[in-house]
Amino acid sequence: MKHITCIEDLRQVHMRKVPKAFFDYVDRGSYAEETLRANREDLQHIKFRQRILVDISSRDLSTTIIGEKANLPLILAPVGSTGMQFGDGEIHACRAAQAAGIPYTLSTMSINSIEDVAENVEKPFWFQLYVMKDRGFCKALIERAMAARCSALVLTVDLQVIGQRHMDIKNGLSVPPQLLNLKNVLDIATKPAWVRGILGAKRRNFGNIAGHLPGAQDLASVSGWVASQFDASLNWKDVDWIRSIWPGKLIIKGILDVEDAEEAVKTGAQALVVSNHGGRQLDGAPSSIEVLPEIADAVGSQIEVLFDGGIRSGQDVMRALALGAKSCMIGRAYIHGLGAFGGPGVAKAIDLIANELSVTMGLCGVNKISEIDDHVLAV
Repeated sequence: MKHITCIEDLRQVHMRKVPKAFFDYVDRGSYAEETLRANREDLQHIKFRQRILVDISSRDLSTTIIGEKANLPLILAPVGSTGMQFGDGEIHACRAAQAAGIPYTLSTMSINSIEDVAENVEKPFWFQLYVMKDRGFCKALIERAMAARCSALVLTVDLQVIGQRHMDIKNGLSVPPQLLNLKNVLDIATKPAWVRGILGAKRRNFGNIAGHLPGAQDLASVSGWVASQFDASLNWKDVDWIRSIWPGKLIIKGILDVEDAEEAVKTGAQALVVSNHGGRQLDGAPSSIEVLPEIADAVGSQIEVLFDGGIRSGQDVMRALALGAKSCMIGRAYIHGLGAFGGPGVAKAIDLIANELSVTMGLCGVNKISEIDDHVLAV
């Protein structure tokens, strides 16, 4: 990997090594992908204020995230079907995050189950929850996360209805799945290393749902059940219900509006995540970075504000911190590393971002994460 210099390099290898249907599942967004593009473009428009002749010899990227020590202000975000990018992908990603000293978040829609990951890593991780219509299933998931000693519950609140992702439909990732069409079979046949990895993995279905449904090993039936379970009636009272079960730290992910951020504060959650689901839900919504400053200004003194949406570099992390975020989540960035090289690829993605952040801090005359604010930005 010595010639890998940036996340885009990992993305290019990921695209070559993983079948198109699964690569596009991660890489693409909903509808016309306006919000997906805005997440990147709006970050890139933010410019830094270069400073010179400042002693930057003691740069320190360490911080705390919801009271947990972290080696840098970064979190691996929940990504569904991670184990279809690389066999046992969730386990590999969690190990890489823990080796780097940052949190990892396991998705409800993971391939490896909560228990699979807990049995194969050394430390607690975060668990992300989708609230399904089947509240018994949700309660059981929370209890399983508790049993696995998960240190935070990330409640995703922007998926009551699912935004259409055109490429998923075209690639056969529909309900029911149509993956075994001729185009996909031919594509998969050109990826023998990926096939070997997936066949040798613990699971090839949604591990957290296995055992809950009769015939859960059948992908078509599981996908149909999941699609029917997203709950349009979900509301703030359900957060109270979740808090009555979950005794630990709560993070609410999917906030784009100040009024919603103020409601999140009232729940007693430890943090919120400014996020538009990676441009995969409401197309035409603002970029995450566009709304971050007003949300941070409104509630940043009352709740920890995390950021998600378009991070591909340490410079992007610096931009989000300067505009009020306490730390940042990455999804696609580390999945590109995973798809390209497995666990070492995830470690490489984290290392690239950490090194870029350190250099950017230095060139802006900053030594500590706590010193980063809007003064590092050009007017």
